[in-house]
Amino acid sequence: MKSAIITGTSKGIGLATALAFARSGYNVFATMRNPDASTAFKETILSESLPITILKMDVNSDKSVDDCIAAIFEHTKEIDVLINNAGIERHGSIEEMDLTDFREVMETNYFGVLRCTKAIIPQMRRRKNGCIINISSVAGQIANTPLGIYAPTKYALEAVSEALAQELKPYNIRVAIVQPGIIDTDMSQGVRPMATSIYPQVNRFGGLFQASLKNPVPCSLVADKILEIAEGSSWKLRHPVGPDAIPFLGWRGSMTDEQWVDWNAAEDEEWFNAVQNTFGMNVRQ
Repeated sequence: MKSAIITGTSKGIGLATALAFARSGYNVFATMRNPDASTAFKETILSESLPITILKMDVNSDKSVDDCIAAIFEHTKEIDVLINNAGIERHGSIEEMDLTDFREVMETNYFGVLRCTKAIIPQMRRRKNGCIINISSVAGQIANTPLGIYAPTKYALEAVSEALAQELKPYNIRVAIVQPGIIDTDMSQGVRPMATSIYPQVNRFGGLFQASLKNPVPCSLVADKILEIAEGSSWKLRHPVGPDAIPFLGWRGSMTDEQWVDWNAAEDEEWFNAVQNTFGMNVRQ
């Protein structure tokens, strides 16, 4: 039986991925900061007799990661797949957000991935086999307000993943980046127009999220893609997921940097009209 470690499994994409892997016959080590709060997850595991072990791990802590990985290796000698899913989000204008928010998001979304990855690589390298899947976002290639805190963490994650893929390919270890679009998660639901901000862009992009979530895309779609990558043999690095992911990336790619800046700095009505003409979505609040 193959084994997989999945971080951030208390809800959303991580939870859906843990279930998808276990139902496909993987021995799953599902990690999260607060296992005591995952009553429904535990009930599902019991009712379906799924091979899932829930473990406490805070990806922000060296000790927590080391202790958890050590506990996992008491259960199994080999980890075939590592899925770095744990992540957090903050949004707002760069001027109005506190530096603490920037540090917290980078600590989880970037350094947290590095902690887990560095703990797992040695045994994969010795075996010359393994797969590391890092959950990024279309925000890993698209930067705009109010995600000026979140997007840099995903840019950093994509950069280190790209370098890691080069280092590990000679050892037959595949590295993949998954780039979800707007998926029906608590994180996406939280990107809403803000009550007050001196920057209008902060509020109007929240409207785009809310309009998109009127036709919600389930987390299971991303989970299925992650499982497909793990089960396959492709060395493809980036995997956009969701009906809006490729259109969003193409939208950004169709503009020069200067055009992108100008368009996002435009007056509200011009911006709203462009979104409606491009995506057929009325995101006016």
